[in-house]
Amino acid sequence: MSGSPRVLLGLAAVAVAFAAADTYVVVLALPEMVGAVGVSTEELQRAAPIISGFLLGYVAMLPLIGRIADLRGRVPVLVAALVIFAFGSLVTTLAYDMPSMVSGRFLQGLGGGGLVPATLALVADLYPRERRGVPLGVVSAVQELGSVIGPLFGAVVLAVADWRAIFVINLVVGLVLAAAIHALRGRPVPEDMPRQEDRRKGLPDFLGALLLLVTLGAGALVFLRPARLLRDLTWGQMFIPFAGDGRWLTPVGATAVVALLLLVVRCFTARRPLVDGPSWVRSARDADLTGALFLAVALGGVILTFATADPKIQLVADQGWWYLTGSAIATLALVVHLRRTPSPLVPRGALRRTPAWGAIVVSFFVGAALIAALIDIPLFARTTVHRDSQLMAALELVRFLVALPVGAVVGGYLTRRFSAGLITAVGMLMAAAGFVLMTRWDITSLDSLHSDATLVLCGFGFGLALAPVNAAILASTDDDVHGVASAMVVVARMVGMLVGISALTAIGLRRYYAYLEDNPMPAAREVCDGKTRCRAFSDLLAGAGIPQEHAVFAGAAVCAVLAAVAALVLFRGAATRSFSTADVLRAGG
Repeated sequence: MSGSPRVLLGLAAVAVAFAAADTYVVVLALPEMVGAVGVSTEELQRAAPIISGFLLGYVAMLPLIGRIADLRGRVPVLVAALVIFAFGSLVTTLAYDMPSMVSGRFLQGLGGGGLVPATLALVADLYPRERRGVPLGVVSAVQELGSVIGPLFGAVVLAVADWRAIFVINLVVGLVLAAAIHALRGRPVPEDMPRQEDRRKGLPDFLGALLLLVTLGAGALVFLRPARLLRDLTWGQMFIPFAGDGRWLTPVGATAVVALLLLVVRCFTARRPLVDGPSWVRSARDADLTGALFLAVALGGVILTFATADPKIQLVADQGWWYLTGSAIATLALVVHLRRTPSPLVPRGALRRTPAWGAIVVSFFVGAALIAALIDIPLFARTTVHRDSQLMAALELVRFLVALPVGAVVGGYLTRRFSAGLITAVGMLMAAAGFVLMTRWDITSLDSLHSDATLVLCGFGFGLALAPVNAAILASTDDDVHGVASAMVVVARMVGMLVGISALTAIGLRRYYAYLEDNPMPAAREVCDGKTRCRAFSDLLAGAGIPQEHAVFAGAAVCAVLAAVAALVLFRGAATRSFSTADVLRAGG
């Protein structure tokens, strides 16, 4: 194999890691972000759209992007996803109100999510099925490494700059990676790798580039509204609305909109456009855009139902049943559509093999268990040993997160010699054992060494299961559907995370209130008349919170066991193992 495909895969893996980090980067920056758009820190619940907007972008259109990667090629999709991610970072950086910030985060999620199925499918293109274990493990590892990098990256940037610097860095990195991957598009690749359409040779589209610059420049002025220009008697008139008080109803806003419309027309009519609009529309149509929209509405309803709920008081959001009703209607429409259309989003029979659809089931339960660790381990730390520091509580998760990518690489290596079902089951049973040990934690456990071992055991177990799940679905589906198949695994895990955290939190809260009924607590003023007694009262509150977290950990252990059992049963027959020691050694590079 030539060096260029490996460089391409390396760049794609870095892009996946960076986009994954963006999922977690807002953990520490969220209070400053909502403050910048006029929301006080006392109203952080209003920041939910910033989170759910990213999730919607990440999950809802993922199958369509995966299918386009099957039809158009991996490299064009990787480049387009990075450009969308960079543009979303730009919009987020310049955001001046909640709608603009949510729009930016949606675009970031859309671009970041699109990187995952294209990269996993790229692994399948570059390696035969018996040698995919380690590459898949590496991709899974760097994806999960983002959960380590994200909060730390955010903390470092916030220590020297404000939150906007985070997304400026995202913008630069996204564009640099897009340019680097685009530069490799013409290099030698395996003959069976899907290729992008040959581009017409000729001069660059200077007019399209000019229209793009005008759109971005005028749009930036709409977002930023520089004070010096606003006060200028001449230039200030460019910011006076034609009617009402909308920013886009101004001369500078109209300039941005008109330039954008002309750019779109240019992309669809020029002989050599900056972006080949007709070919992308054709790819979306061939990938079944209608079916993708039905699926997006169905997934969006589920995401909004759980992501917008207040976990302290409810399992689903106030409008959750309406969201679920819409999701059910969209699902029914999708089923009817897939039966009638000649070119469905998920080709008929694509997931007919048991390990293929079994990987989706296993991924759902893995996600439901994984989210409990990502959310509730820091919560347990905040309840017990780090009551005054959200950052220190979050750092307790580092041991888990460091072990996870290590386990992913090991799991990929073992997949060459053992069945995917066995490796997945062993990993998820290790994770379940870790959760069971967490149910025995008390108020001082995180200060002891055995908690370190527990976190490492749990994180390593999750990592061990990641590559075999991906290997099982890639080995059990045809080459021309690897993109959409990989996307379905990612979607299943994300939906599992959303449903899991809502259900497990509801179970934990029921245990919390049951504890309070059995152990009524005195009022704060009765016990908190000094520093020592306040500490004692804080210990009482921690004592009430610990049973809640124990219930969540126990529920996560059940989900992990279900994933293990499902993997053993459903992954039988997945041809992921190699039979040659030489192959094992060569696959490592």
